[in-house]
Amino acid sequence: MTRDAILQLLQEVERGHLAASEALEKLKHLPYEDAGFAKIDHHRSLRLGLPEVIYSAGKTPAQVSEIFARMSLAGGDVIATRADIATCRAVKDLVPQAQYHEQARIVGLRQSGTLPEGGPIAVLCAGTSDVPVAEEAAVTAEYLGLRVLRVHDIGVAGLHRLLAQREVLREARVVIVCAGMEGALPSVVGGLVAAPVIAVPTSVGYGAAFGGLTALLGMLNSCSPNVAVVNIDNGFGAAYVAAMMVRSVGVLAEAEKTSASSLRA
Repeated sequence: MTRDAILQLLQEVERGHLAASEALEKLKHLPYEDAGFAKIDHHRSLRLGLPEVIYSAGKTPAQVSEIFARMSLAGGDVIATRADIATCRAVKDLVPQAQYHEQARIVGLRQSGTLPEGGPIAVLCAGTSDVPVAEEAAVTAEYLGLRVLRVHDIGVAGLHRLLAQREVLREARVVIVCAGMEGALPSVVGGLVAAPVIAVPTSVGYGAAFGGLTALLGMLNSCSPNVAVVNIDNGFGAAYVAAMMVRSVGVLAEAEKTSASSLRA
């Protein structure tokens, strides 16, 4: 349940449009709901400003679909990552409005009714083989309220392709860079932008890439000081951190505005 949803609930009680007992029924699952096989953290959006997300891998389609349905009843957007077709079908049986983003392997539900407006952030990938990880990051970021600028296939084997994206790089408040092989792209991007760069090593490459380990180690040794690194293929994690970065800047700006208004008063 989001801050806005709880505020609206309290306002309805205050105006007499909702009985206190009805409000209590809606709030009874805070801070979490025990589904037996999972404890669903409805309180996370209040603590972090961003919701809990369902990690589907290792769960059965029935488990994912039940968690998804329970989260949908609490209000707000719902996301399930690493979801396959079977999981998507199980979710849609319970929540027909859910959408499947096949390339990103995400099942999502939009209930907020607002278009993404934070950011923007840029999601870059070195090669077409990195697109699934980049799409996991991009789609997650959009569900978390960010406007996303996508740029694909701009790896270091042809730097002119990256340099042609100067306007996108200049506009982005955070840049997520997904790359496999030797993982060089985030360092190059880091030297071009005045924004945090979140590097995502992908498990793309021949044998010596060691399933993304080579890219991971290369990114950890980046000489660009504005580069931070998440785990191999973790597009979701990169998007979540990017959303928190953008949100933190917004909160600080709002606090400064409030402080300035108080001083003028």
